Formats: sequence, structure tokens, C-alpha cells
Amino acid sequence: MIEFVFAPDDAARVRFAFSPLWELVRSLRVLTDPSGHALHLPWVHGVRPRLRGLDMGPLMAAVPSWGYIPDFLTPPPDTPLPDLDAELEIVRNTPPEVVADELRWTEPGRRADPARLAMAAAPERTLETLVGLLERYWSAAVEPHWPRLRDLLEGDVLRRTRALAAHGTAGVFGDLHDDVSWRSGTLTVDRRWDFRGELLGRGLLLVPSAFVWPNVSVMVPPYQPMLSYPPNGVATLWETGRDRGAGPRALAALIGRRRAELLTALATPASTTELAGRMGVTAGAVSQHLGVLRACGLVTGHRLGRRVLYARTPSGDALADGAGRAAL
Repeated sequence: MIEFVFAPDDAARVRFAFSPLWELVRSLRVLTDPSGHALHLPWVHGVRPRLRGLDMGPLMAAVPSWGYIPDFLTPPPDTPLPDLDAELEIVRNTPPEVVADELRWTEPGRRADPARLAMAAAPERTLETLVGLLERYWSAAVEPHWPRLRDLLEGDVLRRTRALAAHGTAGVFGDLHDDVSWRSGTLTVDRRWDFRGELLGRGLLLVPSAFVWPNVSVMVPPYQPMLSYPPNGVATLWETGRDRGAGPRALAALIGRRRAELLTALATPASTTELAGRMGVTAGAVSQHLGVLRACGLVTGHRLGRRVLYARTPSGDALADGAGRAAL
């Protein structure tokens, strides 16, 4: 059991970030054990042909299908919107002794993997090999899907930031994951190993990750305390416009088929480009429909850097949810 004990100042230091590197590393576990991550099977089927000729052995040895992933491969994001190149540079600068120690570490009752022990014996060469493979793997497997993943992650950060502002810490942790509970200033995470400690003014970093589904992942001191969790809406990540259908008929009759599709799709916030890709229409057409929905007070836009994410308003939620219930 993991227990993070919050002081009053720690509650004010809960912050959010997401990480291309985290998605990259966690996706390796999905690729190794698709049966344990069935939600991502469409991605697995599409990616495997693109990986032919790439020696995945060192990456698969470093990131097993379950158990401990060396922490140096997943440093906590130090900015809300990290850049993959910057994150890989942090990995590249890991001290060799840290690389060796973390590759040698095994959970109680498990035997050390010979492949990882061999990698630990030459940490500088291992680090260079792993970073190079991660770069190539990103280009083949994750980068083509990054706009869709990024919209999902940004949307979850937006949603939970609102919950934090409106309801405080309890509003953030209340529906985070079944393995996570919040009571009397202590955040408890159901894990096979034990840790209990105060955050000591460092707060907690929350990192949504599509590929961590269906589990959560925890990082404890000496690293920045961090909890990675599946974002809201991850179940719809690989759906296409055909999967989504035309939306409830009553809603389509009221506001039009395309606008009903948009309002239904915005159960999780998304950008114009992502919505256009899901629905198989042009971004210009999506923008026109969004303009009408905004004018009606059903959706709103939120600027994040140079991008704008669209989300349903409470009125939009009520209309879409009401139509969904009527269709049952």
C-alpha cells in the first residue's frame, strides 16, 4: 500500500503534466502484453508492421510486461507540456551508477533478469542504446498518433484543473481510479509494495497516461512524488467516426447529425484537427459547426499554448447525456 501524507501546503501544490516519454515507455508494456491492455489492440495491430527490422530486444528487457520499470526511463515531467527531445536528454544524462542500480533492482521474490544484468554491466553503452531505440520507436509507433493522444491528455488536465478549482483536492481524487482513495489528508494507492511518507512541501505531480490503462503507476522519493493514471475518455481513444455512429437520433433531429456527432465526441475535450480526423470531415467544416454550438452555449474553447481545445459546457453535457438516456 502506498500512502502519501499531505500537509496543508501540499494540497496547494498538486499540479498536472503529461509526458510524451511516459506514453512512449508505457506503450512498450502494451506491445509486450496486448491481452492485458485490450483497449489498445487497434493501436497494436497497426503498429506491429511498422516495427519490422527494429531490434526491440533491449527495450523489452528494460521494460518488462509487468513489475518494476527503471525510474531513469520515466523521469517526472518538469514542465506541464514537456518536449520529447528535452525528456530524452534528461534520460541521456542519467549517472551511470543510477542506470546500473536500477537495472539490477528486482522485486522481493523475483530473480534478476540476465539480460538486464548484462545491460547493467555496461551502463554508458546501455544508455546510448536505449535512447537511440526510443527515438526510433517513437517515430514508428507513437508519433503518428501523438495529436490524438495529446488532445486526450490535455483534455483530462483541463477537466481536473477545473475540478481542483471548484472542489479542492477531494474533487480531483474522487474519481481518479478505483485503486486510489483520499481520506483525511492521506492519498492511498493500492499497490503490492509499501510506502508511507509525507510530501514535505513538494506536492504531488499527477500525470495522465493513455497507455498506463487499466492501472496506475506511482513514483516515490527521492524522485518527485508522482501518480500516473488513465485519463477520462481513454476508452474512446481509438474509435473512428464509423464506430461512433451518427449519435442519438433525437439529438440529431434537434441540432443536426454533424453537430450531434460533435457534441457526442466532446465527451472528452478535443481540438478541431482531432475532431476532423475522427469524423472524416475537413477542419473548416468542424469549425463552422463548433461556431454554432458555441453560440448556443453548448461548447466552449480553452486555449493551451498555441492550440485550442473544445469542451462541452454544463448545458452541452445535459443535452448530450439526456439524449443518450432517451435512446436507451
